[in-house]
Amino acid sequence: MRPYETVIIFDAQAEDTAVNAVLDRGLEALRTRGGTPGRVDRWGKRAFAYEMRHRREGYYVLVEFSAEPAAAAELDRFLTLADEVLRHKIVRIPDAAVGHRRSGRPAPAPPLPAPPQPAASAPATAEAG
Repeated sequence: MRPYETVIIFDAQAEDTAVNAVLDRGLEALRTRGGTPGRVDRWGKRAFAYEMRHRREGYYVLVEFSAEPAAAAELDRFLTLADEVLRHKIVRIPDAAVGHRRSGRPAPAPPLPAPPQPAASAPATAEAG
């Protein structure tokens, strides 16, 4: 199973019961395909930087889950068809970042490239004069 997260933007005018129903059906679709839902973090209403589908704000929800690629594709299909969802994005979490996300520590930065080594020069010879 691979770790994923998705941010879902719901229509801000949608009822809370409708948002909860879509989330429950989406997580159930994930479970039926063998996925394991994780943390569901409700960010609440936020203003958009630009108008989207004639709306100025949306209700944001972050969902973390573990699943096979087929289950993630099924969740993507379900969210695409849901009328209450304005936009969503599913992202696979890299394996190197999984342990750090759970511990709350930031992932280590990738190593910097080695500095260039000076070119080897010919040994200096002393000329007698």
